Amino acid sequence: MTIQIEQFNCRSDNFGILLHHVESGLTALIDAPEEAAIMAAIERTGWAPSMILTTHHHTDHVEANPALKRRFGLEIIAPAKEADRIPGVDRTVKEGDVIDFSGEPIRVIETPGHTAGHVSYYLPGPGIVFTADTLFAMGCGRLFECPPTTMYDSLGKLAALPPQTIVYCGHEYTLANARFAATIDPTNEALAERLERVERMRENGQATLPTTIGDELATNPYLRCGDAAIRLNLGMQQASDAEVFAEIRKRKDNF
Repeated sequence: MTIQIEQFNCRSDNFGILLHHVESGLTALIDAPEEAAIMAAIERTGWAPSMILTTHHHTDHVEANPALKRRFGLEIIAPAKEADRIPGVDRTVKEGDVIDFSGEPIRVIETPGHTAGHVSYYLPGPGIVFTADTLFAMGCGRLFECPPTTMYDSLGKLAALPPQTIVYCGHEYTLANARFAATIDPTNEALAERLERVERMRENGQATLPTTIGDELATNPYLRCGDAAIRLNLGMQQASDAEVFAEIRKRKDNF
């Protein structure tokens, strides 16, 4: 396989990710949450990073940028709309840009909602997307800087990727998300089965990620706003999909 990925725990519930091109040896970090955890992963794999692909400006995703730049002299790539809030940026990217990763294209998808300039990184070849704090397993990020319609549109972009696309997210929020999703979509058998599976995984200390677009389409209420059972449960049969999304997000904020 041309691409290998090392996912590891950072901070209290962040994930760090090393993206490695086997033939060339080129390695990228997806965000930089914590220097010590990242250095341990680098030492474990032997993959020295040449770049950081930054998704958004929040501290728990960029804190280690300066230290890693000093250590490795790596290039920090970041969303143009947030570059002034991210330390050490060398290059900015926007919707539709393509990063050449030793011949593997990495496409930039602007996915604002959690923050106003958040981006996701999509590798169409191996079918992998890094969504950070936009799309989670059975969840989505809090809306700190944008209205609900912005996040709804961003999730629509990700939902349109092929269902087999592997999704790496920024945090281990899956169990809490699944428990909330069950209150929104209580008759969804696939969701109930997934909740049981996630509970077992967390009891055993296992990571619940990555997920897939297909699994999210089946169980993530934020991607299922047109579902008749969800609308009936919410008493929103006549609402628009975007209005249903806003209501689900509001309920999660108070869950």
